[in-house]
Amino acid sequence: MNQSEATPTVPAKTLTLLLGLAVGIIAANLYYAQPLVAMISQALGIPTSSAGLVVTLTQVGYGLGVLFLVPLGDLLENKKLILSLITLAVVALLALTFTTQVIPYFIAALLLGIGTSSVQIIVPYASHMTAESHRGHVVGSLMSGLMLGIMLSRPISSLLTDLISWHAVFFLSAILMILLGVILAKRLPPRQPLHNTNLRYQDLLASMGKLLIHTAVLRRRAFYQACMFGAFSLFWTAIPMYLMSSTYHLSQSAIAVFAFAGVAGAISAPFAGRMADNGFSRPATAVAMLSAIASFAVTHILEPGSYAALAILVLSAILLDAGITATLVLGQRAIFSLSPEFRGRLNGLYIAVIFVGGALGSYAGAWSYAQGGWVMTTLVGILFPATALVVFATEWLTGYRQKHP
Repeated sequence: MNQSEATPTVPAKTLTLLLGLAVGIIAANLYYAQPLVAMISQALGIPTSSAGLVVTLTQVGYGLGVLFLVPLGDLLENKKLILSLITLAVVALLALTFTTQVIPYFIAALLLGIGTSSVQIIVPYASHMTAESHRGHVVGSLMSGLMLGIMLSRPISSLLTDLISWHAVFFLSAILMILLGVILAKRLPPRQPLHNTNLRYQDLLASMGKLLIHTAVLRRRAFYQACMFGAFSLFWTAIPMYLMSSTYHLSQSAIAVFAFAGVAGAISAPFAGRMADNGFSRPATAVAMLSAIASFAVTHILEPGSYAALAILVLSAILLDAGITATLVLGQRAIFSLSPEFRGRLNGLYIAVIFVGGALGSYAGAWSYAQGGWVMTTLVGILFPATALVVFATEWLTGYRQKHP
């Protein structure tokens, strides 16, 4: 069946599960190298001052893909675009597996990020296929997969490296991506956008600035999620340093187990989607932001260093991940309720703004922990969701709530 701009229906559960699995498998590629930076840089002879490029170039590639390739979902047949980017990611993963030189590694890392941007084509693709009444639930299911992929990638890469080597992480991911590509080629219905058949690529990109300026829902939801994702990045940048410090003395494997525990927060995605479908987006947004604020505050309930305090940190990770996942779903549900012909561009802009927040959070996490340890980190961390909550509150003061119920 050719999925164009016909009346959308609810995708079959198996297809929704497949797409959720796909975004998780693909998104994980962005973070596999994060806990392996020291090991990879040493193996390739990368100086310490440049070691961060092992991860940063993949993130940069992802940002470029989101800005310049994801909008093509409004112009080109979606299935072919998704499979093309998956193929690029597979080539990049194989290059990362076998290269022994710095420059080829950096090029492959950049290309991997570009290929991984296919995630943000799959999400609006699923939205196009879904009726308005069920869109939040389907997007929530996909976001569960996305967050599971992000949160599981770090502990999985750490454990695989301990068992085999860091090369195995990229090789096994390449095999997984090949299998995923074959399955998607067989199972995904094609979708050709009809509204923008006469639109040129340069006009497509030029229109994105106008969309950002004139679409209040996009600006607000992107800002909220940038703040929330900044808190998420701050936490997961600083917490390994805190857990490895003299306060807890955890090993890399123990930190990997800690990260696995935080995955439980991803279960909030389907619930947030259903809340949005039932007209409760705003209360759910407020609860999610308060959850993120509480996640930092609760870490000071007990004296640090005990098993009970460590359990509180696990609870903190779950609360934070649940809040970030919920606002991500609620934000995408809101922007996908706008004009269907703009969904690719709207999603590209949304993710690009979030990406900036995440980058700021990562920097703030390392800086705040170096300046004042965990206490400073939590104070800075609270500022991110608290800022989002204050701006969110202005919806009632400005009349935005009446214009956008």
